[in-house]
Amino acid sequence: MKVIEGVVPAPQAKVAIVIARFNSFINESLLSGAVDTLTRQGQVADDNITVVRVPGAVEIPIAAKRLAKSGKYDAIITLGTVIRGGTYHFELVSNECHKGLGHIMLEYDIPIAFGVLTTESIEQAVERAGTKAGNKGTEAALSALEMINVLKAIG
Repeated sequence: MKVIEGVVPAPQAKVAIVIARFNSFINESLLSGAVDTLTRQGQVADDNITVVRVPGAVEIPIAAKRLAKSGKYDAIITLGTVIRGGTYHFELVSNECHKGLGHIMLEYDIPIAFGVLTTESIEQAVERAGTKAGNKGTEAALSALEMINVLKAIG
């Protein structure tokens, strides 16, 4: 039986991170976790990491598509925070962001790690950005690194 599994170190990888400015007080913690994981665990050089800032989560897919289309990156990490409010806006933003990224990943054959928090409250977002529930930016970076190596092993 042949088993293909990814490992975390990917020292030659080129990774783009698309991060939303909206809710930056949460997103900057996600970014710190992702970059720390890429450099320390993934052994990715700082010069091989590109950070792209966009206004909000709904703009993440168009930036990710342009990065994927460029062919310059082995993976894309997306970071943002959508917090439920009193209107339907939450569903629109989170659904369109997720759906758009899924299409891009399949269209361009590139791993896109979904580190966009979709939470019921600010407290939940804080918990997922480095306190009680870990750091979802870290988790997204680990996923991206592993998928780079899985796809390389598949050929």
